[in-house]
Amino acid sequence: MPTDTSFHDQLIALMPRLQIQALALTRHRAAAEDLVQDAVCNALAARESFQTGTNFAAWMHRILRNRFISNLRRRREASDIDDVPAGLLATGAPHEHRLALQELDGAMQRLPAEQREALMLSVVHGMSYEELAASTACAVGTAKSRVFRARRQLEAWLLGDTPASEIAAHETPKRAPARRRPATIEASI
Repeated sequence: MPTDTSFHDQLIALMPRLQIQALALTRHRAAAEDLVQDAVCNALAARESFQTGTNFAAWMHRILRNRFISNLRRRREASDIDDVPAGLLATGAPHEHRLALQELDGAMQRLPAEQREALMLSVVHGMSYEELAASTACAVGTAKSRVFRARRQLEAWLLGDTPASEIAAHETPKRAPARRRPATIEASI
C-alpha cells in the first residue's frame, strides 16, 4: 500500500485528466464534476486495495469508468445519455474556428461511446494503448482498433469523403476498384 502522502499526491496530480475523461463520458460539466468527486471518494475508500508499483492512473480511470457505468445503470429508466445537451465546447476564437469546433463536437457525439472514450483517452490524455486497454478492460488490439476506427470515421465525416449515413462506425469503407486506362491506338501498333 502506498503512503497516504504519495497516494494523495498521485491523486491530486491526476485530477485534470480525470476531469477530462469524466467530461468525455458525461458530456455535461456538472455531471462530470460529480462523477470525478464520486470516483475520488471511491478511490479513497479503497486505497488499501491499490498495490504499490502498479499503474495508478489506469486504476483511477477504471474506478471513474466503473462509477459512470454504475450511475448509468441506476438512472437507466429516468434518462438517456443522448439527451444531455451537446454545447460543451466554448471558445472566443474567430467564427470559422467555432464552426469547426461545433462540427467536430457533432461528429464526436455520433461516434459509438467506446470509440469516443478510446479516442479521448489516447489523444487528449496521451494514454498508451496498453494503459487504454487496462483502464477500459479490453485487449490492446481492441483498444487500437477503437482508436483507429474513431479516427477514420471522424476523418470521413469531417472531410466529406463519405456521407455519415453510408458508413457505420464498425464498417470499413469499401474502395473503388482501380481503373484501367484504355489502350491507345499508338500502343497497339
